[in-house]
Amino acid sequence: MNRQDNTPSLILSLIPVVALIAMLVLNVRLFGDSALDGSVQIVLLIATALVCGMTLISKRRTWADLEKGIINSVAGSTSAIVLLLLIGALAGAWMLSGVIPAMMFYGLKFINPDIFLATCCVAAAIVSVSSGSSWTTIATIGVGLLGVGKAMGFETGWVAGAIISGAYFGDKVSPLSETTNMASSSAGSDLFSHIRFLMITTVPSFIITMIIYLVYGFVSNHETSAQTNELSLALAETYNLSPYLFIVPLITMLLIAKRVPAIIVVFISVVTGSIAALIFQPELCAQLTDGASGNFTGVIKALYGRVAPQTGNEMLDNLVTTKGMGGMLNTIWLIICAMTFGGVMEASGMLQTITEKMVGLMKNTFSTVAATTGACMFLNGAAADQYIAILLPGRMFSEIYRKKGYRPELLSRTLEDSATVTSVLIPWNTCGMAQSTVLGVATLTYMPFCFFNLISPVMTLLIAGFGYKIKQESPIESAPEEELAGVQA
Repeated sequence: MNRQDNTPSLILSLIPVVALIAMLVLNVRLFGDSALDGSVQIVLLIATALVCGMTLISKRRTWADLEKGIINSVAGSTSAIVLLLLIGALAGAWMLSGVIPAMMFYGLKFINPDIFLATCCVAAAIVSVSSGSSWTTIATIGVGLLGVGKAMGFETGWVAGAIISGAYFGDKVSPLSETTNMASSSAGSDLFSHIRFLMITTVPSFIITMIIYLVYGFVSNHETSAQTNELSLALAETYNLSPYLFIVPLITMLLIAKRVPAIIVVFISVVTGSIAALIFQPELCAQLTDGASGNFTGVIKALYGRVAPQTGNEMLDNLVTTKGMGGMLNTIWLIICAMTFGGVMEASGMLQTITEKMVGLMKNTFSTVAATTGACMFLNGAAADQYIAILLPGRMFSEIYRKKGYRPELLSRTLEDSATVTSVLIPWNTCGMAQSTVLGVATLTYMPFCFFNLISPVMTLLIAGFGYKIKQESPIESAPEEELAGVQA
């Protein structure tokens, strides 16, 4: 069977994607906020079965090929799954120990509500640049800042949007970030040349984002001092709060500065948080097991299960409730189902067919960047994985950019401006699922307020349209159009 016969057509390739989108829309209408509790997983498996059925009936691939695609795809998400479990334990340890309540307590005292959203964005950006990880940033200071924002009366969507915007700014520009290195290497660009070129679109996007958060902070209504004082009092009565608790996040920041891998950082942070719980909150630890099994058992319970301290303040009760590792299982289930669908889409050749057809749209600078942006955003939804959305277009389009005379930094920047930042905006993408679970805020709730993530793809298109600092050498004329359209990974 020759290559052309073995490659699915565009119409055939789009059928599962259209079916998936239709089922997801119907699913959200039927199940509402509880859609991610299991029904979306079923939808993803139905779409997976559709891809498999179409592929096997057409005899373009064998079941062994599809199964290998599933295994490789799910295996690629293993580190993300382990990190999610550790993040669940981290939330329980830091909440029980009083680390996050201390962030909330002192944040309510010292952060000006008018600039709170901008402060969230800048703080998350600084930590993310230092760590190179948006996930670690959101799981540590992000959770604490969200609690402060809720106590001040901000809508959760605004606060989560500010935290995510800052975290993904850092994720884009940090030389320690996996996505930054991945985008530059897949496009064939030098890392620091990529970061310098990236600043042309990233800095304006971040400035506009900060202006929006500052303006909204000054014009919106916040909780009165009496209400925030009530929350502060409830925190102080429930936890033994001390500035010494900040030693725990300080250790985390030092590990980040030493460029320790994210999984190791989070694991050590769980251990230090657990030790702090035993030292600072012995009474609270004992309450979790009714004092029958000792404080250590209470800490272990906080790491894996639901912990809901009774503070006497209903709003604060919701803020300090955690679910530990167990709270991450729905998300992990969803990730496995999403990666299964992405795996069969790639193994069947359908993803490649769709992205290759976009090559025909690349006529000039703007259309080239627009086609790349569209491919990245499509893959974020269809493959449900940020890494696939970076690597596949990077591998497929790098030779095309070269033959059209563009420097590789244009491709690597476009990958970051579209694939990296939009992954967190898609509910069934691994990033969207992870951050909504960690923050306890639905993806569609925070999505409209992630201004940096929303502006970045638009900014990269505007800069491409104006041709600002885009140097194009003479295209390589010897390559026929058919060769360009057939470039593969």
